[in-house]
Amino acid sequence: MKKIMTFASAIFALSLVGTVQTASAETLRVGMECTYAPFNYRTPEGELAGYDVDVAKGVAKIIGADLEFVCQKWAGILPALLANKFDLVVASMSITESRLKKMDFSSPYRISVGRLVGTKDAKLNLFDAANVPIAASFDGLKVGIEKGSTYASWFKAKLPGADIKYYESNEALYLDLTNGRTDVIMTNPMKAYLKFLSKEGGSKFGFVSPQIDEKAFFGIGVGIGLRKGNDDLKIRLNAALETLTSDGSLEKYALKYFPFAIH
Repeated sequence: MKKIMTFASAIFALSLVGTVQTASAETLRVGMECTYAPFNYRTPEGELAGYDVDVAKGVAKIIGADLEFVCQKWAGILPALLANKFDLVVASMSITESRLKKMDFSSPYRISVGRLVGTKDAKLNLFDAANVPIAASFDGLKVGIEKGSTYASWFKAKLPGADIKYYESNEALYLDLTNGRTDVIMTNPMKAYLKFLSKEGGSKFGFVSPQIDEKAFFGIGVGIGLRKGNDDLKIRLNAALETLTSDGSLEKYALKYFPFAIH
C-alpha cells in the first residue's frame, strides 16, 4: 500500500511540475485589425493570415513565445496597447515621430517606399544603371501624385522640373494614368500591385522605376509596436527580426502575397 501511495504521489508531483511549466510559458498578446488584407485578415475558414501574421508567428517561434491575437479597429489600436489590452502591435504600423512619443517600436520589418508606374511600352529612360534619377528625363514629365503624400516632397527636392499633378485618391491616379492624362504616377508599390496592376485594367502597366526608399522623405518603415519600458522584449524582437531577414524568411513571407520583397 505504501509503495502504491508513493508511486501515486510521484505521479501527482510530476503533474504539478508540468502545470507550473505550462503556466510560466510566455504568452504575447498581439493586436491587429484582422481586416487589412493581405497584411492581416481572416480567411473564409476564419483563420488569421497575412504578412503581419506570418511575421508575428516567425518572431514568436524564435523567441519561444505563444501568441494570442486580438482584433482591434485601427482608430483604437494605440489606446488599446497603452491600456494593456495587448502587448504588441503587428499591424503594418509605420514608425513615426509622433507615435514614438507615446510608444516604442522594434526595428523595421517592412519598408516605406515609393515607386513609379507607367505603361510597359513607353520606353521611359528615367533612371541610370545606379538607380539614380536622370533629371533631364523628368523635365516636363506629367507625374500623378496623391495629395498629402510624402512623394511630393521627394519630387520637389530631387526633380523640380517634373510636371506634378495632384489627386485626391489612388483610384483617381489609376484612372488618369489609364486615360493618358499623366505619363507616370508615384505611389506605394504594394497598393499599386493590389489595387491596379494585378487587375484586368492594369495589364498594360508596370513599374518603371526601382523602389525609392529615402528615409528622409518616406520614414524608416513599419515596425512591431510595444509599450515604452519593455527594453528586454524590444531587444529580443530586434534579434528575431534580424534572423528572419538574414535567413530569407521575410522575403518568403512577402512573396506569398506580392511578386517582390517588401523589407
